[in-house]
Amino acid sequence: MATYKQPCLHCGTFIERDSRFCPACGSGSPFGYICPTCRSPIGKEQKVCSGCGRQLRVICPHCGRETFVSEECEHCKGSLMIRCRNPRCGEKQFFQNLKCTACGKRLDR
Repeated sequence: MATYKQPCLHCGTFIERDSRFCPACGSGSPFGYICPTCRSPIGKEQKVCSGCGRQLRVICPHCGRETFVSEECEHCKGSLMIRCRNPRCGEKQFFQNLKCTACGKRLDR
């Protein structure tokens, strides 16, 4: 039976519709944007997250320009993600998060 694939929102690679990660670019949200704090679905047109009230526009640590809270800066394409230092976790986290959304450990910057 044929299955229909969808393009990853971040890199355009066609992947299975039930994928949780893009195998090409590694995105953890290949079909939409999620709040880096509470993991609720968000849209680029929103100013704050409806789940937790987090501001969805931040200053990029690389270029200093305002960008949407995504995996990379809209302007310089620099990564806005850091890795959790917990050896059992290692999940990518938004650079402003204080705690890992996967394991709950404090993130050191």
